[in-house]
Amino acid sequence: MWVISAVLVLAGLAGTVLPLLPGTLLVWAGLILGAWIDDFTRVSGLTVVFLTLLAALAWVFEFVAGLMGAKRAGASKLALIGAAVGTILGIFMGLVGVLFMPLVGAAIGEYWAQKDQQRAAKVAFATWLGLLVGMVAKVVISFVMVGIFLIALWI
Repeated sequence: MWVISAVLVLAGLAGTVLPLLPGTLLVWAGLILGAWIDDFTRVSGLTVVFLTLLAALAWVFEFVAGLMGAKRAGASKLALIGAAVGTILGIFMGLVGVLFMPLVGAAIGEYWAQKDQQRAAKVAFATWLGLLVGMVAKVVISFVMVGIFLIALWI
């Protein structure tokens, strides 16, 4: 069972940067499984609640950061739709696609809405930067979750 727990956590950590996998959810599931395997003796229920709150915080950061970047730049709804489509298409293009297709999608959506290249570039960059900040926050929080789990397990 520990192997399954470790596989879930490792797949989740990979999923924090690969949108094809539900990263934080897999990390959380692996940690909860690990706590359950140990009958919650070393990793207490309180620790599990804290890990759950951190997982929820990671999801909120990921969602809100991209929107805040777009909103700050005054993105249109088409830019947001373009970023979402770019993200989906980027999944099939590897890591480079995942990192840059949201930017391309936001630029196309904003240009389509406003017909202004400079504005489209500004909105695309802000949206992409927000998505990147959200992804970094998700990665950091996921590693913090693993660290808290390991400390609870070993102490």
